[in-house]
Amino acid sequence: MIKVLLLEDDTVLSKTLDELLEQHGFEVTTVTNAEEALDKTFYNNYDIYLFDINLPNMNGIDLLRSLKEADDNTPSIFISANQDIETIAKGFEVGAEDYIKKPFMPEELLIRLNAKLSKEMMITINDIRYNTLSGDIFKKDKKIYLSYSKFKLIDMLFKNIDKTVSKEELLEETEYHSENALRVAIAKLKTHLNLEIKNIRGVGYTIESY
Repeated sequence: MIKVLLLEDDTVLSKTLDELLEQHGFEVTTVTNAEEALDKTFYNNYDIYLFDINLPNMNGIDLLRSLKEADDNTPSIFISANQDIETIAKGFEVGAEDYIKKPFMPEELLIRLNAKLSKEMMITINDIRYNTLSGDIFKKDKKIYLSYSKFKLIDMLFKNIDKTVSKEELLEETEYHSENALRVAIAKLKTHLNLEIKNIRGVGYTIESY
């Protein structure tokens, strides 16, 4: 489920957007000020941020700037009644990917969210493409179907590109019951997808981005 952090101090609009997004399968956390948003991002991971700009104490632009400076690269969309070009430009300068002007149709928000997430969630290594939003795996233009356990291996390895995923983590999330079974499954994946999966001896496995 896609996790959304919604920062909106208009409680009526916040409730409306919360209900809309949850009806379409999103998991929404709502906050009303930047301080609450910072606290939530410290303890939780989100797939996308929806931030209002005009807020008390700290505005949405300053909030996003702080998050980016802390190496938080979560995709972000501003929603605001402010149509000043300078403000919009500042929003993009600090790292927002989109800007929706109030008032807007609910369908517009859904279209922009899904378009942004589909783009952000596509991971490509050589000729293998994995959409972490839909779970689809493609080799060139052909969709690949895998068993649950092999799918989980791809999911964990692709989401941790250039990082080593421990054998213990992989065994816990799959249906393999031994390191030998895991090793055989990895070997079959490498052959089936022509994918370079490195064995970090005594630790786990990794896929590199180059």
